[in-house]
Amino acid sequence: MNEQVARDVVLVRAIETSDRKKEIFSDDDRLYASRSARELAEWQAADSRSAVTPDHFLQQRADLLLKRLSERSVPFKAFIQRGNLWPALNVGLPVLALLIGAGVDRIGDPHRVDLLSAPLLALIGWNLLVYLFLLAFLLMPRAAHKGASPWLRRLTVGKRALPRKLAPVLSAALIDFMAEWANISSKLTQARLARALHLAAVMFAIGAVLSLLARGLLTQYVAGWESTFLGAAQVHAVLSALFAPAQWLVGLQGFSVADVEALRFSNPALATEGRRWVLLYAATILLLVIVPRLLLAAIAHWQTQRRAARIAIDLEQPYYRQLLTKMGGPAGVLRVLPYSFTIDQARDRGLAAVAAVLLGENASVMLRPSSAYGDEPETVLADGAAAVTMTAALFNLAATPENENHGAFIAHLTASTSHVKVLVDESALIERLGADAGKARIAERIALWQQFCTHYRVTPVVVNLLDPSARVLEGAA
Repeated sequence: MNEQVARDVVLVRAIETSDRKKEIFSDDDRLYASRSARELAEWQAADSRSAVTPDHFLQQRADLLLKRLSERSVPFKAFIQRGNLWPALNVGLPVLALLIGAGVDRIGDPHRVDLLSAPLLALIGWNLLVYLFLLAFLLMPRAAHKGASPWLRRLTVGKRALPRKLAPVLSAALIDFMAEWANISSKLTQARLARALHLAAVMFAIGAVLSLLARGLLTQYVAGWESTFLGAAQVHAVLSALFAPAQWLVGLQGFSVADVEALRFSNPALATEGRRWVLLYAATILLLVIVPRLLLAAIAHWQTQRRAARIAIDLEQPYYRQLLTKMGGPAGVLRVLPYSFTIDQARDRGLAAVAAVLLGENASVMLRPSSAYGDEPETVLADGAAAVTMTAALFNLAATPENENHGAFIAHLTASTSHVKVLVDESALIERLGADAGKARIAERIALWQQFCTHYRVTPVVVNLLDPSARVLEGAA
């Protein structure tokens, strides 16, 4: 999906999952949108002579529902039409950097070129440090994605203040949407921010160079240097390393230690060789700052265009699974692998309700024999089951998770098959402790399972197979 389509789909999901009492969209609204979206997606596919895709269906459905809600709610219409900070940032930041760069070389005597100019050396040194940081970042191992930081969220969704006179349930839905969209589009936001910062660095350097050259048209520069701690040999070594790219690539004239010594400001025979040193500085900034930053800005722009055209949404989430069954796709199959857990008839009915939430109302359950405590995990997938949509490892919340048993079971599943879910049933523990008396104990045990599963990069979904409605599974994926 492109950015706009994905944003609309995520917005509709946030509204529908928050609107549990059907205050915003009635059942008729949702049914009409699903049927119309299926027909529109089929027409669109027929025109392009291609198959109907989930993207087409979700796009048409989100568009229909958002138009209907915009007609009903003026504050909501204002929310979806408001802009973001990117246009102002993309233009304002480079322009501001150009103006600041134009004034940076005016620090000090405007009639002389200081060979050890702190602003110009800082400009070059800072950019070299940025290149080293970017190189180190590329070589570092990628950490797990933890979502967008607060300042990235602000850049992504703009002002967090919601329009007035919104229904409470709609306000809650929009807050959920902004948080979820910021996480989904965080990489796109990072690419846009990188592009803006690289362009700002380019304009800052251009401003400094243009100011330096333009002032030379009306002023005769006196080039020189002075230092309390450095001698001519040390200054020559610093400047030789600094100007080496400009001398090598542009072919500018070099200099010796004697030339540097002659340019000491305390020397009464100081020569006025400002043009030569202005060109050296200008060429060095061009080669070490402007060209590399333009290249980095071009790469960031390519990443921005690519990511804006391909926003990834996890269609395995229960919400999308349920919608896609309305598109006419095949019913989902939930394969359940109990671990040291005997499933009775009542809990078997609960599994059917959980499957309907996870995979759609027409989903079916493939219940496999329970694995005994300590069994080798390699045997649990011997059946193959090519038609399986999702595989769920089912544990009892009353059990204490162990790495060598429960952990090995989870690790083998995640390594051997895709779309793995970890379900933890609380019904047996509630029966033993009592729903009210054991509330604190149950919460502690849930926290223990959540902490345990983080080591295997899965999120446990707590279910109650005797009373499936007691646990809300929306967003479980």
